[in-house]
Amino acid sequence: METISVKTGSRTQLINITGKVNELLSRKNIQSGIAVVFVPHTTAAVTINENADPDVQRDMLFEINKVIPFDDGYHHFEGNSAAHIKTSLFGASEMIIIENGQLQLGTWQGIYFCEFDGPRSRKVWVKFISGGE
Repeated sequence: METISVKTGSRTQLINITGKVNELLSRKNIQSGIAVVFVPHTTAAVTINENADPDVQRDMLFEINKVIPFDDGYHHFEGNSAAHIKTSLFGASEMIIIENGQLQLGTWQGIYFCEFDGPRSRKVWVKFISGGE
C-alpha cells in the first residue's frame, strides 16, 4: 500500500491527485490490474471527474454546498455533519483499471481528492493489484 499526503487550504476543495497516483504506478512493474484509491477519513472523499476545465470542480462544490449547507440544524456536536453527508454521497474509494502499465482513465477524466471539512492535512491510500486477463 502507498500513501499520498494531501494538504488542503479551504473548507471544501477538490484537488487533482491523478499525477500522484500515476507517479506511484510508474514505480511498480504492473502491466495489468487495478488501482484502488481509498480515503481513510469520514469528512473527505475521492471522485473521478473532468480534469480539463477547473470550472467543473468549482460548479460541483458550489452545487453540493447549496444542496447540503454547512448550517442546517444538524445535531452532531462537532458541527461538521454536512461534511459527513457529502463524503457518503461522493464515496471513500475509486477503482481504476490498469492496462499496459497505464491508468485507464477517459480523455477528460482525473482523480480528485474531495475535502469537505478543511483545511486539513489528509492522506490517501493507494493499493495496486496486479492481475492478468
